Amino acid sequence: MSTITKEPEKTVGQLVTEDFRAAGIFKNAGIDFCCGGDMSLEDACQGKDTDPEELRNQLNELRKTTIGQTFNFNEWDTGFLADYIVNTHHKFVVKSLPDLLFYTRKIESVHGDHHPELMEIAELMEMINKELLQHLHQEEEVLFPAIKEVMKSNLPETKKTIQSEIKRMKGEHEFAGGAMDKINVLTSHYQLPEDACNSYRVTLKLLNEFEDDLHVHVHLENNILYPRALQLCN
Repeated sequence: MSTITKEPEKTVGQLVTEDFRAAGIFKNAGIDFCCGGDMSLEDACQGKDTDPEELRNQLNELRKTTIGQTFNFNEWDTGFLADYIVNTHHKFVVKSLPDLLFYTRKIESVHGDHHPELMEIAELMEMINKELLQHLHQEEEVLFPAIKEVMKSNLPETKKTIQSEIKRMKGEHEFAGGAMDKINVLTSHYQLPEDACNSYRVTLKLLNEFEDDLHVHVHLENNILYPRALQLCN
Protein backbone atom coordinates (compact mmCIF):
# COMPACT_ATOMS: atom_id res chain seq x y z
CA MET A 1 0.00 0.00 0.00
CA SER A 2 1.37 3.42 -0.96
CA THR A 3 2.36 5.96 1.64
CA ILE A 4 3.03 9.67 1.47
CA THR A 5 6.72 10.47 1.56
CA LYS A 6 8.48 13.81 1.52
CA GLU A 7 7.74 15.00 -1.99
CA PRO A 8 8.13 18.80 -2.19
CA GLU A 9 6.41 18.87 -5.57
CA LYS A 10 3.18 17.33 -4.22
CA THR A 11 0.82 20.14 -3.21
CA VAL A 12 -1.91 20.09 -0.58
CA GLY A 13 -4.43 20.58 -3.38
CA GLN A 14 -3.14 17.45 -5.13
CA LEU A 15 -3.32 15.49 -1.88
CA VAL A 16 -6.98 16.43 -1.45
CA THR A 17 -7.63 15.68 -5.12
CA GLU A 18 -6.16 12.18 -4.66
CA ASP A 19 -8.23 11.52 -1.52
CA PHE A 20 -10.87 14.06 -0.58
CA ARG A 21 -10.88 12.87 3.04
CA ALA A 22 -7.57 14.71 3.43
CA ALA A 23 -9.60 17.93 3.41
CA GLY A 24 -10.72 17.21 6.97
CA ILE A 25 -7.14 16.83 8.15
CA PHE A 26 -6.12 20.10 6.55
CA LYS A 27 -9.17 21.90 7.94
CA ASN A 28 -8.33 20.79 11.48
CA ALA A 29 -4.77 22.04 10.98
CA GLY A 30 -5.98 25.40 9.64
CA ILE A 31 -4.41 24.78 6.22
CA ASP A 32 -5.99 26.25 3.10
CA PHE A 33 -6.28 23.46 0.51
CA CYS A 34 -8.33 25.45 -2.00
CA CYS A 35 -6.90 28.92 -2.74
CA GLY A 36 -3.64 27.82 -1.13
CA GLY A 37 -3.74 24.43 -2.77
CA ASP A 38 -0.59 25.00 -4.81
CA MET A 39 1.68 24.86 -1.74
CA SER A 40 3.68 21.86 -0.59
CA LEU A 41 2.87 20.31 2.78
CA GLU A 42 6.00 21.85 4.28
CA ASP A 43 5.23 25.33 2.94
CA ALA A 44 1.60 25.13 4.07
CA CYS A 45 2.73 24.46 7.64
CA GLN A 46 5.02 27.49 7.74
CA GLY A 47 3.90 29.99 10.36
CA LYS A 48 1.44 27.53 11.91
CA ASP A 49 1.68 25.44 15.04
CA THR A 50 1.60 22.35 12.87
CA ASP A 51 4.23 19.66 12.30
CA PRO A 52 4.26 18.55 8.65
CA GLU A 53 5.53 15.11 9.71
CA GLU A 54 2.52 14.66 11.99
CA LEU A 55 0.19 15.64 9.15
CA ARG A 56 2.01 13.23 6.87
CA ASN A 57 1.44 10.45 9.40
CA GLN A 58 -2.27 11.27 9.58
CA LEU A 59 -2.50 11.21 5.79
CA ASN A 60 -0.70 7.87 5.67
CA GLU A 61 -3.17 6.44 8.19
CA LEU A 62 -6.00 7.72 6.01
CA ARG A 63 -4.61 5.76 3.08
CA LYS A 64 -4.93 2.54 5.09
CA THR A 65 -8.69 2.88 5.48
CA THR A 66 -11.40 2.23 2.91
CA ILE A 67 -12.64 5.30 1.09
CA GLY A 68 -16.25 4.07 1.11
CA GLN A 69 -18.82 6.48 -0.29
CA THR A 70 -16.54 9.51 -0.58
CA PHE A 71 -16.74 11.01 -4.06
CA ASN A 72 -13.63 10.68 -6.21
CA PHE A 73 -14.07 13.97 -8.06
CA ASN A 74 -10.82 13.48 -9.93
CA GLU A 75 -12.37 10.61 -11.91
CA TRP A 76 -15.47 12.52 -12.97
CA ASP A 77 -16.11 13.68 -16.51
CA THR A 78 -15.17 17.36 -16.89
CA GLY A 79 -18.60 18.48 -18.07
CA PHE A 80 -20.31 16.50 -15.33
CA LEU A 81 -18.02 18.07 -12.72
CA ALA A 82 -18.93 21.56 -13.94
CA ASP A 83 -22.63 20.70 -13.71
CA TYR A 84 -22.13 19.26 -10.22
CA ILE A 85 -20.45 22.48 -9.07
CA VAL A 86 -23.36 24.54 -10.37
CA ASN A 87 -26.09 22.30 -8.96
CA THR A 88 -24.43 21.77 -5.60
CA HIS A 89 -22.12 24.62 -4.66
CA HIS A 90 -23.51 27.49 -6.73
CA LYS A 91 -27.02 26.74 -5.51
CA PHE A 92 -25.77 26.55 -1.93
CA VAL A 93 -24.18 30.00 -2.26
CA VAL A 94 -27.32 31.55 -3.75
CA LYS A 95 -29.50 29.97 -1.07
CA SER A 96 -27.21 30.91 1.84
CA LEU A 97 -26.25 34.51 1.09
CA PRO A 98 -29.62 36.18 1.87
CA ASP A 99 -29.71 34.55 5.31
CA LEU A 100 -26.09 35.46 5.98
CA LEU A 101 -26.70 39.10 5.04
CA PHE A 102 -29.80 39.24 7.25
CA TYR A 103 -28.26 37.59 10.32
CA THR A 104 -24.90 39.33 10.24
CA ARG A 105 -26.67 42.70 10.14
CA LYS A 106 -29.15 41.62 12.82
CA ILE A 107 -26.55 40.58 15.38
CA GLU A 108 -24.46 43.65 14.56
CA SER A 109 -27.42 45.90 15.43
CA VAL A 110 -28.10 44.03 18.69
CA HIS A 111 -24.60 43.12 19.89
CA GLY A 112 -22.42 45.64 18.05
CA ASP A 113 -21.79 47.82 21.10
CA HIS A 114 -20.11 44.95 22.95
CA HIS A 115 -18.74 43.22 19.85
CA PRO A 116 -17.51 45.91 17.42
CA GLU A 117 -16.04 43.22 15.14
CA LEU A 118 -19.60 42.40 14.05
CA MET A 119 -19.74 45.55 11.92
CA GLU A 120 -16.71 44.43 9.93
CA ILE A 121 -18.15 40.92 9.59
CA ALA A 122 -21.41 42.31 8.19
CA GLU A 123 -19.50 44.54 5.76
CA LEU A 124 -17.35 41.63 4.61
CA MET A 125 -20.47 39.54 3.97
CA GLU A 126 -21.93 42.32 1.82
CA MET A 127 -18.73 42.39 -0.22
CA ILE A 128 -18.71 38.60 -0.55
CA ASN A 129 -22.36 38.66 -1.63
CA LYS A 130 -21.72 41.18 -4.40
CA GLU A 131 -18.54 39.49 -5.60
CA LEU A 132 -19.74 35.89 -5.55
CA LEU A 133 -23.08 36.46 -7.27
CA GLN A 134 -21.29 38.13 -10.19
CA HIS A 135 -18.66 35.38 -10.11
CA LEU A 136 -21.22 32.56 -10.30
CA HIS A 137 -23.07 34.25 -13.14
CA GLN A 138 -19.85 34.62 -15.16
CA GLU A 139 -18.94 30.98 -14.63
CA GLU A 140 -22.38 29.70 -15.57
CA GLU A 141 -22.84 31.97 -18.59
CA VAL A 142 -19.29 32.20 -19.97
CA LEU A 143 -16.60 29.95 -18.52
CA PHE A 144 -18.39 26.63 -18.04
CA PRO A 145 -20.10 26.74 -21.48
CA ALA A 146 -16.70 27.58 -23.02
CA ILE A 147 -15.13 24.55 -21.31
CA LYS A 148 -17.85 22.29 -22.72
CA GLU A 149 -17.52 23.88 -26.15
CA VAL A 150 -13.75 23.44 -26.38
CA MET A 151 -14.19 19.74 -25.59
CA LYS A 152 -16.15 19.49 -28.85
CA SER A 153 -14.81 22.17 -31.20
CA ASN A 154 -11.26 23.06 -30.03
CA LEU A 155 -11.75 26.63 -31.31
CA PRO A 156 -8.82 29.04 -30.64
CA GLU A 157 -11.16 31.87 -29.57
CA THR A 158 -12.86 29.60 -27.06
CA LYS A 159 -9.47 28.67 -25.63
CA LYS A 160 -8.60 32.36 -25.19
CA THR A 161 -11.90 32.90 -23.37
CA ILE A 162 -11.15 30.02 -20.99
CA GLN A 163 -7.64 31.24 -20.24
CA SER A 164 -8.69 34.83 -19.51
CA GLU A 165 -11.75 33.81 -17.49
CA ILE A 166 -9.84 31.35 -15.31
CA LYS A 167 -7.22 33.97 -14.48
CA ARG A 168 -9.97 36.35 -13.33
CA MET A 169 -11.96 33.66 -11.52
CA LYS A 170 -8.94 32.57 -9.47
CA GLY A 171 -8.40 36.15 -8.39
CA GLU A 172 -12.01 36.34 -7.25
CA HIS A 173 -11.56 33.08 -5.37
CA GLU A 174 -8.63 34.67 -3.54
CA PHE A 175 -10.83 37.58 -2.51
CA ALA A 176 -13.74 35.46 -1.25
CA GLY A 177 -11.44 33.01 0.52
CA GLY A 178 -9.48 35.84 2.14
CA ALA A 179 -12.67 37.54 3.32
CA MET A 180 -13.94 34.32 4.90
CA ASP A 181 -10.53 33.77 6.51
CA LYS A 182 -10.85 37.20 8.10
CA ILE A 183 -14.36 36.41 9.38
CA ASN A 184 -12.99 33.17 10.82
CA VAL A 185 -10.35 35.15 12.74
CA LEU A 186 -12.79 37.88 13.84
CA THR A 187 -15.13 35.26 15.31
CA SER A 188 -12.24 33.35 16.96
CA HIS A 189 -13.00 30.35 14.72
CA TYR A 190 -16.77 30.73 15.19
CA GLN A 191 -16.66 30.57 18.97
CA LEU A 192 -19.79 31.85 20.70
CA PRO A 193 -19.35 34.66 23.23
CA GLU A 194 -21.02 34.34 26.63
CA ASP A 195 -23.75 36.84 25.73
CA ALA A 196 -24.69 35.10 22.47
CA CYS A 197 -28.41 34.94 21.72
CA ASN A 198 -30.09 32.37 19.46
CA SER A 199 -29.60 34.62 16.41
CA TYR A 200 -25.90 34.85 17.23
CA ARG A 201 -25.71 31.05 17.40
CA VAL A 202 -27.49 30.69 14.06
CA THR A 203 -25.22 33.27 12.44
CA LEU A 204 -21.96 31.61 13.45
CA LYS A 205 -23.30 28.20 12.44
CA LEU A 206 -24.26 29.53 9.00
CA LEU A 207 -20.91 31.26 8.57
CA ASN A 208 -19.02 28.09 9.50
CA GLU A 209 -21.07 26.01 7.06
CA PHE A 210 -20.61 28.61 4.33
CA GLU A 211 -16.83 28.62 4.76
CA ASP A 212 -16.69 24.81 4.70
CA ASP A 213 -18.69 24.70 1.47
CA LEU A 214 -16.60 27.48 -0.09
CA HIS A 215 -13.40 25.53 0.58
CA VAL A 216 -14.76 22.47 -1.25
CA HIS A 217 -16.24 24.63 -4.02
CA VAL A 218 -12.97 26.46 -4.71
CA HIS A 219 -10.93 23.26 -4.42
CA LEU A 220 -13.01 21.56 -7.12
CA GLU A 221 -12.49 24.52 -9.43
CA ASN A 222 -8.90 25.60 -8.68
CA ASN A 223 -7.39 22.14 -8.29
CA ILE A 224 -9.44 19.95 -10.66
CA LEU A 225 -11.73 21.75 -13.13
CA TYR A 226 -9.53 24.71 -14.06
CA PRO A 227 -6.32 22.68 -14.60
CA ARG A 228 -8.25 20.31 -16.86
CA ALA A 229 -9.72 23.23 -18.81
CA LEU A 230 -6.29 24.83 -19.26
CA GLN A 231 -4.90 21.51 -20.43
CA LEU A 232 -7.59 21.44 -23.12
CA CYS A 233 -6.29 24.82 -24.27
CA ASN A 234 -2.75 23.56 -24.93
